[in-house]
Amino acid sequence: MRYEVVEGWEQLPKGFEHRDVAGVAVDGEDRVFLICRGDHPIITYDQKGAFLRSWGEGDFTYRTHGISVAPDGTVWATDDGNHTVRQFTPQGKLLRTLGTLNTASDTGYDGKDYMTITRPAGPFNRPTNLAIGPRGDLYVSDGYGNCRVHQFSPSGTLKRSWGVPGTGPGQFYLPHGIAVGADGRVFVCDRESDRIQIFSPDGEYLSEWTDTQRPTHIVFDEQGRAYVSELWWHKGQTSRRHGVTQEPKHGRVSVFDEDGRLLARWGTPEATKPGSFAAPHGLAVDSKGAVYVAEVTWTFAVSRGLAPADCHTFQKFTPRA
Repeated sequence: MRYEVVEGWEQLPKGFEHRDVAGVAVDGEDRVFLICRGDHPIITYDQKGAFLRSWGEGDFTYRTHGISVAPDGTVWATDDGNHTVRQFTPQGKLLRTLGTLNTASDTGYDGKDYMTITRPAGPFNRPTNLAIGPRGDLYVSDGYGNCRVHQFSPSGTLKRSWGVPGTGPGQFYLPHGIAVGADGRVFVCDRESDRIQIFSPDGEYLSEWTDTQRPTHIVFDEQGRAYVSELWWHKGQTSRRHGVTQEPKHGRVSVFDEDGRLLARWGTPEATKPGSFAAPHGLAVDSKGAVYVAEVTWTFAVSRGLAPADCHTFQKFTPRA
């Protein structure tokens, strides 16, 4: 499996910018939804990259985080700044809110360092992403200020939660991305521990994948292949699995089969090069196998002097014959 970048696909309207694109999702008609940190939180494109609409202006904090599209076409958006996950129509009408607006659960978190989390708590403290199971259950990774996965019924009733701080089975240091396979297994990107943990639909630990680097999000295509966005480890940063990073490890995207065998991987140390990554944070796959990658380039690279201000924040890739 090989992929090539499609330069110039996104037709961003004049006057718009997105220094950070936190997440991306694709609906049943291959329309592409971005969730951004900026003046236009949700931006929608058609299959050819033509701008359709934006919405959410004034309704989100700067810390937008994840986005997913449900089978019914509704859009779920995660805002870790106000501790909610909200459901909208594709045009931006609010339908439902999980969590209490601007109210964080009590985990001991100091607001900055996930290592200060001393105990698990209920929904939410800076949630990260939402995934939908085959029976309609909602699974939320509650990561920056908590260490849990929460399972809700299709109607939004909390059914169970699992996770505590740590590196053992069922423990998390920043559950960041989440997906549910066709068989109901729940895949959680345990970002700072360089692994993807796999659970039964009811939260029983099953196994883990460790051929991954600081995984930020995971999605499945129609054939059951898993696509994973993987963030840089910069020199001096600490992996909970491998310790202090001695040499930089560049951002990348990896594709695995349903058993975790690597099928494809791309990205280079040249972060600003088209087809490489400065800060891969979310991704989506459309019906034709094209891969869309969202990057929080400002937060993780530009603001730290690691990339120029005009570095890419969103890229599309197509399979290469």
